Amino acid sequence: MNKKRGQQSIVFASPPVITSTANIVGPMEGDGILTEFYDRILKDNLDDNSSWEKCESSMMEWAIKTAIAKECSAIDDIDYVLAGDLLNQLMGTHFAVRNVGRPFLGMYGACSTLALSMIIGATLIDGGFASKLAAAVSSHHDTAERQYRFPTELGVQRPMISQWTVTGSGAMVISANGDGPRITAATAGKIVDIGLKDPNAMGPAMAPAAADTLWRHFNDTGRQPNYYDMIYTGDLGSVGKALVINLFKEKGIDLSTVYEDCGCMIFRKEQDAHAGASGCASSAVVFTGYIYQMLMRQKLRKILLVGTGSLHSTTSYQQKESIPCIAHAVAVEM
Repeated sequence: MNKKRGQQSIVFASPPVITSTANIVGPMEGDGILTEFYDRILKDNLDDNSSWEKCESSMMEWAIKTAIAKECSAIDDIDYVLAGDLLNQLMGTHFAVRNVGRPFLGMYGACSTLALSMIIGATLIDGGFASKLAAAVSSHHDTAERQYRFPTELGVQRPMISQWTVTGSGAMVISANGDGPRITAATAGKIVDIGLKDPNAMGPAMAPAAADTLWRHFNDTGRQPNYYDMIYTGDLGSVGKALVINLFKEKGIDLSTVYEDCGCMIFRKEQDAHAGASGCASSAVVFTGYIYQMLMRQKLRKILLVGTGSLHSTTSYQQKESIPCIAHAVAVEM
């Protein structure tokens, strides 16, 4: 069977099952909209660790081990761990996974890393190269701010177009067999760079990449937007979300009735996150919490998760490069 569809998409012959999920968030996220859908909420952004980076690692380790325990599996049953974060050289992930002790594949797609890990994981299982694996991502507001922008202690004023990096981690177990929603199709994105250079304006930079991947997914698979109960992008925030809707309006398609952005679902307006949430954990904590539970309760039956990533670095910004962006789409169905 030819599993490739069109130019960029895959339809899985034996769709892998997401058999369990787990998530953990910081106190600001825990005080937000989706409080009831988090497994654990930290009391502060250190959680008894000596640095924010160590806190981020401990969150990911906890999420991976909790997802595996929820599935009633032993850690040795996991063939691979696919995971990543936003820090240089995946530092947070490496220190988290060293305590898991399973074969590890490091993933990097900036804030699209969860979707990327789901695609690679589903491909490994559908191809017969694994029977069970864990996928996980993390981000931390204070580690990301220190790396990409300014030391948190400076208290630099943020422009209204900026977003708040989510402190949290989400993990899932993907299996060849079992109960739960299945990963049925995927579309790998292309890098789209429209020339923006402001690292505070990630939503506008990533929106064209999200729209490009969505358009390719619909064309490759023959599915229309209303095939899905909901389409979720990862962390475009309110500005990027509006741009995606407008880009599709130009094509004569109204996405607004079946589309939401995870970055608009985490913080309440009065929490002053400006344009919304961002970070690897933005899509991760929403998917492993709210979306997964809605699928399991069959309040949603078919969703498309489009992870969005801004692929700049501190070096590229200092060299005045523009921001290359990516988006990967994963179809998950009951």
